[in-house]
Amino acid sequence: MIERPPAFADGMHVAGRQNLRLLIQLRWIAVLGQVLAIVVAVDGFSLALPLFNMALVVGLLIVYNLFSQLRLKWHFPVSQIELFLALLVDVMALTAQLYLSGGATNPFIFLYLLQVALAAVLLQRRTTWMMAGVTSAAFAGLVLTHHHGYTLPLDLGGGLDSPFVLGMLACFALNAVLLAAFITRITQNVRTRDARLAALRQRASEEEHIVHMGLLASGAAHELGTPLATLDVILGDWAHAPAVAADAELQRDVRDMQAQVQRCKTILSGILMSAGEVRGEVLTRTTVTAFLDGLVAQWRQAHPWARLKYSRRIDTDAVVIADRGLQQMVFNVLNNALEASPSLQQLTAVLENGQLMLEVRDRGPGFVQEVLHSLGKPYRSTKAQPGRGLGLFLSHKVARSLSGTLSANNLPEGGACVTIRFPLSALTPEDADESAD
Repeated sequence: MIERPPAFADGMHVAGRQNLRLLIQLRWIAVLGQVLAIVVAVDGFSLALPLFNMALVVGLLIVYNLFSQLRLKWHFPVSQIELFLALLVDVMALTAQLYLSGGATNPFIFLYLLQVALAAVLLQRRTTWMMAGVTSAAFAGLVLTHHHGYTLPLDLGGGLDSPFVLGMLACFALNAVLLAAFITRITQNVRTRDARLAALRQRASEEEHIVHMGLLASGAAHELGTPLATLDVILGDWAHAPAVAADAELQRDVRDMQAQVQRCKTILSGILMSAGEVRGEVLTRTTVTAFLDGLVAQWRQAHPWARLKYSRRIDTDAVVIADRGLQQMVFNVLNNALEASPSLQQLTAVLENGQLMLEVRDRGPGFVQEVLHSLGKPYRSTKAQPGRGLGLFLSHKVARSLSGTLSANNLPEGGACVTIRFPLSALTPEDADESAD
């Protein structure tokens, strides 16, 4: 099992930060609502309330919310405990205001249900039940005692002229609006988090698949090294044998076989280099134009019958590292273009605003929609052969490792186009500026 990328952990905490931000917004609404309720109760209904103490609770809630907004600027994950404590602060503030304004006779006591509903969506089962217990205990405490024995008149028969009835109506409307607005946004955050985590799990699975393929390729390269070395020795002996030296045609055949064996050894060395197993090798420094020109020259040498048109529009020849992964990625795309369109292939390289774009076009039948929709997934190929369809998959992963992208589309005039984009800085050595000086 490979190590999960840091983005996996980041995805786990994005929803937490968004939910904390929603709680901050909800708390500002609570502050405004408490102020309005106090003003209406005192000026509209002439209720004798302890204004100083109630204002002190509002002030403390404002200070806590300002601190919460400052906390959002810190790049620390938001845990379940932190969300629980934030809801607990809201419950304590609500309990204090209810204690000062009638206790259990205050119709806004049903705002406790909003806190329980938020806990059910935001928190795990254990902390949700803890929040339900805390709010129930607070309700029971307000039944037993409140500030100076002040009790709001329970005038249920007074209709809309009754402060208690109006308070119940306002409490219901507030609960309904806030639940509809904030629960919807919170569940959307949860769905977004789940989708992000699913994508990260898929990426981790694909990278694990790549590691397995790399191990198999590395093992195969080691196993093939011995027979190739044996063939190289035998062909060297044949080249000096009298019978071969006397026959020009045999000499030519032996040289061709030696060249092919040497090419196989070079390919195996490239596989081992990609796997990080080359002994004594150092990173090769070159320039972007030399790297691309050499890449095209190697591909043309391996495919002398191909008709590749190469266009390079690069003004600044920057120092880069000769990345074997990038080279193999371009080879894979060119090989696909050659299979689809033996008559013509086109490679265009453009460097603009620090972004290198490599575009490969052909005049073949193009991609089927299934391949375009599943680009970047393994074994998606129209070739009815086992194990095919890994070229674009591996190329897609190499592009992503360079902080770039690989896209494909069909051309209106016929054929297909594969575009690779990535920042040139992904290939720039750390000491490039010093070397340039």
